Amino acid sequence: MTTFLDNLGLAVPLFALVLAGYVLKRMARLPDGWSQRLSWLVFSVALPVMLFRLMSKLSSLPPVDERLLFAYFGSCLLVFAIGRVIAWRLFALNGVEQSVFALGGIFSNNVMLGLPLSTLILGEAATPSVALILVFNALILWTLVTASVEWARHGSLNLHGGARTLVAVLTNPIVAAIVSGALFGLAGFSIPAPLDLPLSFVGKAAAPLALVALGMGLAEYGIRVGLRISLAISGIKVLLQPLVVWLLARLLDLPPMETQVVVLLASIGVGANVYLMSRQFKVLEGAVAGSLVISTGIAALSTPLILTLVQAGS
Repeated sequence: MTTFLDNLGLAVPLFALVLAGYVLKRMARLPDGWSQRLSWLVFSVALPVMLFRLMSKLSSLPPVDERLLFAYFGSCLLVFAIGRVIAWRLFALNGVEQSVFALGGIFSNNVMLGLPLSTLILGEAATPSVALILVFNALILWTLVTASVEWARHGSLNLHGGARTLVAVLTNPIVAAIVSGALFGLAGFSIPAPLDLPLSFVGKAAAPLALVALGMGLAEYGIRVGLRISLAISGIKVLLQPLVVWLLARLLDLPPMETQVVVLLASIGVGANVYLMSRQFKVLEGAVAGSLVISTGIAALSTPLILTLVQAGS
């Protein structure tokens, strides 16, 4: 049986890279442009190459139980509703602020942290499950919060906002790489050996580069503004959501691999997209920025512990 120390030993080097990026940005006082360029390289080149290569071998990987989507996104809907109530009752936030607060409790840093963690701890067999969640993650959650904000502002939904979200998701490099790689492999094609080797080199560099870029990005945020709200968002994200998704996975009788994937992804820190949303709507910017740093720090210990408990119960 996998122990907590085993999972912690696997996770520590990954979070150490996040810390290295954070310290490098803070101590070396690198210009903001450096972290932005590294993030662009990771998000637009390295991770798409890795995902295309892995998904091109989809036919040789274990099949995915699609019920994991109901477990994962069902937990998102439930926790989003709970988050709005907490934001309203405890912090007296308005409808737009409630929506951004609640989004922080469900939007994980799945690309830069969840994907490397799941690959290292659970193996490449977990990649199809992670990829399936990544494809729908931005579409469902961005649509959810956009609809919530529009309803809070106008009492009605804005179709233009939904269409814009759909276009953004379909042109996202990560989603495009997953879909095109899967179609490439299912069509019976394979990457030629002379091309596959350099692509594998790029793919192997994707995870460590993503983690360093994440750390550099976190160094740009502070944690002093709205600390109580930051702590509340972080607690919902790294404790409540993994609990809810685990209960739904048990209710749906998901297989062990899919259960571990959805719980792992639900347990990691708040994604940077929540901060972008807070800036777009000009609410809770400081508190959301703080939650990115705090929740990622907590997840360094809580994610291995939660995953160990799930594995022990499988």
